[in-house]
Amino acid sequence: IEEIADEIILSGAINQSYLEDAFHIATAIMNEMDYLLSWNFRHIVRKKTKDIIRMITTINNLRQIEIVTPAELL
Repeated sequence: IEEIADEIILSGAINQSYLEDAFHIATAIMNEMDYLLSWNFRHIVRKKTKDIIRMITTINNLRQIEIVTPAELL
C-alpha cells in the first residue's frame, strides 16, 4: 500500500500535503475495491486523479478502480 501511495504522490495525482488521500486511494486499490466513493472534489474525484490512477493500476497490473461520488454511483 505504501509503494502505491508513494507512486500516487510522485505521479502528481495527489499533492504530498495530502498523503492521507493517497493512502486512502492506495488502500482501496490494493484491497481490489470496485469503487472508491468520495465527496473530495479537490483531490480525489477529479479527472486528473482518475486518469493518473488508471495509468498507475495499468502499469502495475492491478485491478482498475472507479473513483466516483455517491451520487454518480446511484
